[in-house]
Amino acid sequence: MPSNNRNNNRTLVPEARQALDNMKFEIASQVGVNLKQGYNGDLTAKEAGYIGGYMVKRMIEQAQRQMAGK
Repeated sequence: MPSNNRNNNRTLVPEARQALDNMKFEIASQVGVNLKQGYNGDLTAKEAGYIGGYMVKRMIEQAQRQMAGK
């Protein structure tokens, strides 16, 4: 379902923003990407994709654990 809002980079649960940022920096460190606070326009698409992909993978794993009651 397409959204008329052009800013799709918003946190649906604002209270989770800090946890998501922490996860992003932790994953960047694990995959060897030098991520800094603020603008990171010097990242390659591949580097940004690694970080985003691993974030999604981890969030899915967490949701599955919650659904399984673990």
